[in-house]
Amino acid sequence: MLSKRLEQVAEYLKEPIHFADIGSDHAYLPCYVCLRHEHATAIAGEVNQGPLERAKQTVREHGLSDRIQVRKGNGLEVIKKEEVNQITIAGMGGKLIRTILEEGKSKLHGVSRLILQPNIDAQIVREWLMDHQYKIVAEDIILEDGYIYEIIVSEYWNEPLDLSEKDLFFGPYLLKEKSQVFYKKWFHEKEKRLKLINQMKQAKHLPVEKINKLETEMEWIREVIADDDR
Repeated sequence: MLSKRLEQVAEYLKEPIHFADIGSDHAYLPCYVCLRHEHATAIAGEVNQGPLERAKQTVREHGLSDRIQVRKGNGLEVIKKEEVNQITIAGMGGKLIRTILEEGKSKLHGVSRLILQPNIDAQIVREWLMDHQYKIVAEDIILEDGYIYEIIVSEYWNEPLDLSEKDLFFGPYLLKEKSQVFYKKWFHEKEKRLKLINQMKQAKHLPVEKINKLETEMEWIREVIADDDR
């Protein structure tokens, strides 16, 4: 059984599928994909020995050792140039995903699609993609077990891209669609920022810049969700 968020990540892989799953843990995603696509191949990358061994075991149990290679290494160092055409990174913070992409830039040649699922700080991921000429082609926001996850799908565009601050903050596709989960997330984020601002205003030395930033974001959120009762 695969989690709903990883099933959705898998849906965005395009044929022919030769992908690397970074931080693969049990290698559930590569196994799921290869069982459903008979010509798919995968590299499951894991930096820690425990998850690496579990990944190897999962691959063996599903009889997929000829199509899934489990490799130990940090981030994109587990792949060679032009070895894969797509990369998935799921279940990490946006800052860590950005670091993995930045440190592994030299390995991205020939990678046409990045499918990224940051647990937090999705804005940071979008900013990196825009700065490196990856165009966002799809997004998803899902609720699973009480947590909200965003999925960002991007393709190399090879020309300058320009997203507005609001697009980077909310997600260009999510902002257009405004699903019920989107509203749920941003109602919660509005309350969180309100609490933070009130706490900061109690400080002896006011962090003016931080307060201004949060108040700007609050105004954006109010505009987007229009404070209607959904």
